[in-house]
Amino acid sequence: MNVALIQFAPKLNRSNLQEVLAIIKKHEATDVVVFPELALSGYMLQDKLFEDAWNVDELQELCDASLQCDIAIGAALWDNGKVYNSALYFAQGELLHIHHKNHLPTYGMFEEGRYFASGNDIRGFETRYGKAAMVVCEDLWRAQTLVDLSSCDPDVIYVLASSPARDFSDEGLLIERQWDALLKSCALLTHAYVVFVNRVGFEDGLGFWGGSRVITPLGESEHTLGLLDTEEKVVSLNHALQKLQRYIVKHS
Repeated sequence: MNVALIQFAPKLNRSNLQEVLAIIKKHEATDVVVFPELALSGYMLQDKLFEDAWNVDELQELCDASLQCDIAIGAALWDNGKVYNSALYFAQGELLHIHHKNHLPTYGMFEEGRYFASGNDIRGFETRYGKAAMVVCEDLWRAQTLVDLSSCDPDVIYVLASSPARDFSDEGLLIERQWDALLKSCALLTHAYVVFVNRVGFEDGLGFWGGSRVITPLGESEHTLGLLDTEEKVVSLNHALQKLQRYIVKHS
């Protein structure tokens, strides 16, 4: 299974859709193309959110593109009169799954709870490449999320993020080390591959650090992208590792 990690800098407008479609076209021979949180919208939309949020019927071009490859992508999405920070999975010409971000950070530099409605569940879903689950950024910073993901019994977990850079030190970014620990714990506890895609670029004084990566079911970093810069990388997932991890747990 080949996955394209798309670490890019979305703009604060709807032109992101055309850029996304151009990127997908470059990677249409890949099995799954993964974009970060709010890739179709930009992060600091604030009051502009209600103007720029997408309706599902406006995303037909992504459905069409998914005839060539599966697509996991973040967007501000209208659903039953509310706007959610959502992760969308398109496959074989349809929108296969929607995950609405459960946990909306509203502290310090974050104001998501002022603008978005919150989701209330995490569900697994079947794809051509096995069972998958998706979460968005802050979702993973909750112990209950790991419980919910484990109960889904996925082969792959997609974590879409817009994590700002902060806490610089001589040892590097503290937030990167914290995320790495979370992702490895998630992989070990769910026995799944974890695909983490974080955005880069700047918005309203916030700089996003990138560092997208793939963690194996054995809790090891298999592929890691650079910090701060736009990057696209195609990686291969070895599902035999998931079977090995389950065997180790069963017989330990």
